[in-house]
Amino acid sequence: HVQLVESGGGSVQAGGSLRLSCTASGSAFSASCMGWFRQAPGKRDEWISGISASGGTTYYPHSVKGRFTISRDNAKDTLYLELNSLKTEDTAMYYCDNWENRGQGTQVTVS
Repeated sequence: HVQLVESGGGSVQAGGSLRLSCTASGSAFSASCMGWFRQAPGKRDEWISGISASGGTTYYPHSVKGRFTISRDNAKDTLYLELNSLKTEDTAMYYCDNWENRGQGTQVTVS
């Protein structure tokens, strides 16, 4: 069982940037594909990025491609999500996920 803890969220103005982190413990992080999801109030859960176990391949939906960048440091058991050119519609709770476990989330608010 892996524990995932997100951090780095906050309030930012439109056009700004944030860097989210997700620290994993309790399992073989370096062997797992990882992803980021988000959920805004009243909206469904949305997948926003994925990365292979090695970090060599990344995936994005059209809604965030070119603005968000997922990366990982397997030596630190940490997943990252860099958010650039933020829009008000990016406001949501952001979660890291390995498709078995999910963290508690970190809030991103764009005004």
